[in-house]
Amino acid sequence: METTLTIIKPDSVAAGNAGKIIAHLEAEGFRVLALRRLHMNEAQAGTFYEVHKARPFYGELVSFMTSGPCIPIALERDNAVKHLRDVMGATNPEDAADGTIRKLYATNIERNAIHGSDSQENAAIETAFFFARVDQLG
Repeated sequence: METTLTIIKPDSVAAGNAGKIIAHLEAEGFRVLALRRLHMNEAQAGTFYEVHKARPFYGELVSFMTSGPCIPIALERDNAVKHLRDVMGATNPEDAADGTIRKLYATNIERNAIHGSDSQENAAIETAFFFARVDQLG
Protein backbone atom coordinates (compact mmCIF):
# COMPACT_ATOMS: atom_id res chain seq x y z
CA MET A 1 0.00 0.00 0.00
CA GLU A 2 1.08 3.52 -0.76
CA THR A 3 -0.06 6.83 0.70
CA THR A 4 -0.53 10.21 -0.93
CA LEU A 5 -2.02 13.58 -0.14
CA THR A 6 -4.81 15.44 -1.83
CA ILE A 7 -6.31 18.82 -1.06
CA ILE A 8 -9.85 19.67 -1.98
CA LYS A 9 -9.25 23.32 -2.83
CA PRO A 10 -11.31 26.33 -1.70
CA ASP A 11 -13.24 26.53 -4.99
CA SER A 12 -14.54 22.98 -4.57
CA VAL A 13 -15.38 23.48 -0.90
CA ALA A 14 -17.26 26.72 -1.66
CA ALA A 15 -19.18 25.06 -4.50
CA GLY A 16 -20.31 22.23 -2.22
CA ASN A 17 -18.39 19.57 -4.13
CA ALA A 18 -16.20 18.22 -1.33
CA GLY A 19 -18.46 15.26 -0.55
CA LYS A 20 -18.75 14.34 -4.23
CA ILE A 21 -14.97 14.45 -4.62
CA ILE A 22 -14.41 12.29 -1.53
CA ALA A 23 -16.99 9.79 -2.80
CA HIS A 24 -15.24 9.80 -6.21
CA LEU A 25 -11.91 9.03 -4.53
CA GLU A 26 -13.39 6.23 -2.43
CA ALA A 27 -15.03 4.74 -5.53
CA GLU A 28 -11.53 4.67 -7.06
CA GLY A 29 -10.32 2.48 -4.20
CA PHE A 30 -8.73 5.13 -1.99
CA ARG A 31 -9.07 4.79 1.76
CA VAL A 32 -9.16 7.99 3.82
CA LEU A 33 -6.46 7.84 6.51
CA ALA A 34 -6.81 11.40 7.80
CA LEU A 35 -8.89 14.41 6.86
CA ARG A 36 -9.27 17.93 8.17
CA ARG A 37 -11.02 21.13 7.16
CA LEU A 38 -8.67 24.09 7.36
CA HIS A 39 -8.71 27.74 6.37
CA MET A 40 -5.02 28.29 5.69
CA ASN A 41 -3.42 31.57 6.61
CA GLU A 42 -0.78 33.24 4.43
CA ALA A 43 2.14 31.69 6.35
CA GLN A 44 0.71 28.19 5.96
CA ALA A 45 -0.11 28.51 2.24
CA GLY A 46 3.16 30.31 1.52
CA THR A 47 5.18 27.60 3.24
CA PHE A 48 3.29 24.76 1.58
CA TYR A 49 3.78 26.26 -1.90
CA GLU A 50 7.29 27.69 -1.32
CA VAL A 51 8.61 25.36 -4.04
CA HIS A 52 6.81 27.72 -6.48
CA LYS A 53 8.00 30.96 -4.86
CA ALA A 54 10.02 32.10 -7.89
CA ARG A 55 7.19 31.44 -10.33
CA PRO A 56 4.93 34.26 -11.50
CA PHE A 57 1.74 32.56 -10.24
CA TYR A 58 2.97 32.11 -6.64
CA GLY A 59 1.21 35.17 -5.19
CA GLU A 60 -2.08 34.31 -6.88
CA LEU A 61 -1.79 30.71 -5.72
CA VAL A 62 -1.24 31.72 -2.09
CA SER A 63 -4.11 34.20 -2.33
CA PHE A 64 -6.42 31.57 -3.79
CA MET A 65 -5.50 28.92 -1.23
CA THR A 66 -6.21 31.38 1.62
CA SER A 67 -9.52 32.53 0.11
CA GLY A 68 -11.57 29.93 1.98
CA PRO A 69 -11.43 26.56 3.66
CA CYS A 70 -9.75 23.59 2.03
CA ILE A 71 -9.75 19.91 2.94
CA PRO A 72 -6.38 18.11 3.03
CA ILE A 73 -6.77 14.34 2.98
CA ALA A 74 -4.20 11.57 3.47
CA LEU A 75 -5.15 8.67 1.20
CA GLU A 76 -4.03 5.06 0.84
CA ARG A 77 -4.26 2.45 -1.93
CA ASP A 78 -1.96 0.53 -4.23
CA ASN A 79 -0.05 2.89 -6.55
CA ALA A 80 -1.70 5.84 -4.78
CA VAL A 81 0.38 8.72 -6.18
CA LYS A 82 0.01 7.78 -9.84
CA HIS A 83 -3.60 6.69 -9.52
CA LEU A 84 -4.57 9.96 -7.83
CA ARG A 85 -2.87 11.95 -10.60
CA ASP A 86 -4.86 9.96 -13.18
CA VAL A 87 -8.15 10.39 -11.28
CA MET A 88 -7.58 14.15 -10.86
CA GLY A 89 -6.99 14.76 -14.57
CA ALA A 90 -4.91 17.41 -16.31
CA THR A 91 -4.24 20.66 -14.45
CA ASN A 92 -6.23 22.56 -17.05
CA PRO A 93 -9.78 21.18 -16.95
CA GLU A 94 -10.13 21.88 -20.68
CA ASP A 95 -7.45 19.22 -21.24
CA ALA A 96 -8.71 16.80 -18.59
CA ALA A 97 -10.25 13.49 -19.62
CA ASP A 98 -13.97 12.96 -19.19
CA GLY A 99 -14.89 11.63 -15.77
CA THR A 100 -11.82 13.04 -14.01
CA ILE A 101 -12.26 15.26 -10.98
CA ARG A 102 -10.95 18.35 -12.74
CA LYS A 103 -13.16 17.78 -15.77
CA LEU A 104 -16.17 17.44 -13.47
CA TYR A 105 -15.48 20.15 -10.87
CA ALA A 106 -12.72 22.59 -11.90
CA THR A 107 -13.49 26.06 -13.23
CA ASN A 108 -10.17 26.83 -14.93
CA ILE A 109 -6.43 26.18 -14.68
CA GLU A 110 -6.12 28.36 -11.55
CA ARG A 111 -9.30 27.12 -9.84
CA ASN A 112 -8.71 23.48 -10.60
CA ALA A 113 -10.59 21.84 -7.72
CA ILE A 114 -7.94 19.54 -6.27
CA HIS A 115 -4.24 19.13 -5.48
CA GLY A 116 -2.38 15.83 -5.51
CA SER A 117 1.16 14.96 -4.54
CA ASP A 118 3.41 14.35 -7.55
CA SER A 119 5.77 11.79 -5.99
CA GLN A 120 6.04 9.47 -3.01
CA GLU A 121 8.67 11.77 -1.51
CA ASN A 122 6.44 14.82 -1.80
CA ALA A 123 3.45 12.85 -0.54
CA ALA A 124 5.32 12.12 2.70
CA ILE A 125 6.41 15.76 3.06
CA GLU A 126 2.96 17.15 2.25
CA THR A 127 1.13 14.71 4.51
CA ALA A 128 3.41 15.59 7.42
CA PHE A 129 2.81 19.28 6.70
CA PHE A 130 -0.94 19.04 7.10
CA PHE A 131 -1.13 16.45 9.79
CA ALA A 132 1.71 17.64 12.03
CA ARG A 133 3.57 20.74 10.88
CA VAL A 134 0.70 23.09 9.88
CA ASP A 135 -0.38 23.60 13.49
CA GLN A 136 3.04 25.04 14.33
CA LEU A 137 2.51 27.79 11.71
CA GLY A 138 -1.02 28.74 12.85
